[in-house]
Amino acid sequence: MRDHGGNIDEAIATFGGDAGDWIDLSTGINRNPYPIPQLPASAWTDLPTQTAKQALCSVAASAYGTQAAVLPLAGAQAAIQLIPRLVAPGDARVLAPTYNEHAAALNAQGWKVNEVARFEELAGADLAVIVNPNNPDGNRIETGAVLRLAEQVRYLIVDESFVDARPEYSIAPLAGRPGLLVLRSFGKFYGLAGLRLGFVLGHPDDLAVLSDLSGPWSVSGPALVVGSAALADTEWQRATIAQFAGDAERLDQLAVAAGWQLVGGTELFRTYATPSAVEAQRMLARHHIWSRVFPYSATWMRLGLPGSEREWVRLQLALGGEAAS
Repeated sequence: MRDHGGNIDEAIATFGGDAGDWIDLSTGINRNPYPIPQLPASAWTDLPTQTAKQALCSVAASAYGTQAAVLPLAGAQAAIQLIPRLVAPGDARVLAPTYNEHAAALNAQGWKVNEVARFEELAGADLAVIVNPNNPDGNRIETGAVLRLAEQVRYLIVDESFVDARPEYSIAPLAGRPGLLVLRSFGKFYGLAGLRLGFVLGHPDDLAVLSDLSGPWSVSGPALVVGSAALADTEWQRATIAQFAGDAERLDQLAVAAGWQLVGGTELFRTYATPSAVEAQRMLARHHIWSRVFPYSATWMRLGLPGSEREWVRLQLALGGEAAS
């Protein structure tokens, strides 16, 4: 099923209220977004230039610590939908459970898709996909194992959409070999999902094919400006990572106090085992707090991190704890 978080319209239709009444914790999007800089009028009125695009690629390569070629796209999702068209369909294997768009996009382009539960089962595929760290359980594959797998498949897609808070886990510095494509999301860590920006890192030949498929203006003018500023802002990045570390621990404490068990997660989301995920979601929804449940698990619930003290207090109250004064 191609179900996703962020479906706040569904929550409103079922439980009432207006969008402003809700705290949407159903995604892994930073609720304290990067402050949007003042944009020149040309970002809105002119077609995006190759000069601006190359400037963004340069800043992204520096931010991700890579010498691989860089292709900006309208979100990592755009890459997920283009990659199945890179070569003729064959045997694809996806390490699951994970973000469901990978298998769905491959299926839509005629690939024979097998979702496998063990990392070792990916070897031998024409195309293999890992989300690293994984969404929603936060599992991580060590760099050495990823590189060995790259030698055992024709194409390896490593989706690093949630790695920004742990750059030491990224394989981006080792990207650049043919057949290895690393996906990076911009909107999640920087909290600007509506900007629609993401990147593919890889070999120039592979990225040239994806670039042709994406067309001449794959990234908007505002995304080029905002992305360049945010990726260069190392001070904001450091402060945000530090904030995430404390917030993730705080969320875990609230969940454990409510009787839930930590399954795993990243600094942008946490996944818990509950007696009933649907009932837990409904309980929070009655407080106008939206969460994420999964069709393949009756118990797993995922929560993003609240973005303000007011949101933390509302979540604590909803979970049955005493709110801080």
